[in-house]
Amino acid sequence: MQSRLRAMGPGLVMSSAAVGGSHLVASTQAGALFGWQLLWLILLVNVLKYPFFRFGVQYTINENESLIHGYLRKGRSYLIGFTALNVVAAVVNTAGVLILSASLLQYFLPWNMSLTTLCWFLLGVCLTILLAGHYKLLDRLSKVIMFVLTVTTVFVVLVAWQNGPTAPADFVSPSPWQLSALAFIVAMMGWMPVPIEISAISSLWTRSKQKLTQVNLSDALFDFNVGYGVAVLLAVVFLSLGSLVQHGSNQEIALASAAFAQQLVAMYADTIGQWSRYIVAGIAFLCMFGTTLAVMDGYARTLDESFHLLRKKPKPAQSWTLNVWIVAQALLGMAIILFFQSALAPMLTFAMTLAFITTPFFAWLNFDLVRKTHISKGMNILAWIGMFYLTLFAIGYVVWWLAS
Repeated sequence: MQSRLRAMGPGLVMSSAAVGGSHLVASTQAGALFGWQLLWLILLVNVLKYPFFRFGVQYTINENESLIHGYLRKGRSYLIGFTALNVVAAVVNTAGVLILSASLLQYFLPWNMSLTTLCWFLLGVCLTILLAGHYKLLDRLSKVIMFVLTVTTVFVVLVAWQNGPTAPADFVSPSPWQLSALAFIVAMMGWMPVPIEISAISSLWTRSKQKLTQVNLSDALFDFNVGYGVAVLLAVVFLSLGSLVQHGSNQEIALASAAFAQQLVAMYADTIGQWSRYIVAGIAFLCMFGTTLAVMDGYARTLDESFHLLRKKPKPAQSWTLNVWIVAQALLGMAIILFFQSALAPMLTFAMTLAFITTPFFAWLNFDLVRKTHISKGMNILAWIGMFYLTLFAIGYVVWWLAS
């Protein structure tokens, strides 16, 4: 058991990355807009994506190299495609989680401060943490954040459950099973529980963990399953919050991320009690701060690793280039906020949709890297079912988008 506890880290960092956009925003909005109707879809997507994230852990431990090395072994073009997607995702996602974190931080300030100033402040804090400690400090922080986040979020749900739903008894929920809701559903599935490229980031976190302690496959999978399980639990919890507190209310649901997060805190306080305002705001801020750290560290690692491999140059044991990527990604994300803040919402939607459309491709890469090794019959069947579902849905969406 001690070895499993020592191995804990990469799975929790991954779940910390999950609770930002896909949970706090997408899951809660799903509950707020449609009640409990999308619960089964959220659970289904999490189950069908599970093998492809798990395969990343298996490959990393068994082959003693990251998934990114595996993509290069499949062919240089695969790694180029992965890297191009990561460049877009890194910059847009950094801007999105940063401005959402800043909007939530405003609740704790007794004075007015612009979002831009708060973004600069949070950026400085995140850079200080990451440049000073890299994975070791991120590993420790993620454990604390996920523990506090899980306990407090479940507590708020229990209070909301005891108070009962906001929706009146005669309220008729709108149906999500119409074309007008398709874009929302696809974006939600793209980031549920996290974009598929996070499997490669998690692979690099696992490699970093191996430098701190010895990790075998059993311990690594235990860590992954705990982290993935927490991410699924929190997805259901946040959907419950949206369904109990916001669904059926008279107030129109804001779909822009920052506006929705602030509206979320205000509506919780009105429903549960004003005493909960700072608790809920604290939960939301913890979500986004943990996600911001994970996004800035994770995407920088993949870009650093990918460009080293594409240039065919060995990466030194103590590489300064990771710091360069972290700073460059942070500054480019801040540039998006400064010059394209009004377009950030459609950018995030585009990133979420792109993540879903490319999911079958990267899911197949992960599957193909391990399917010739030992994987259980049940996991093999689940992977094929997942491939069929994700591919069919992605093709269907692209056809609908081209026709509309």
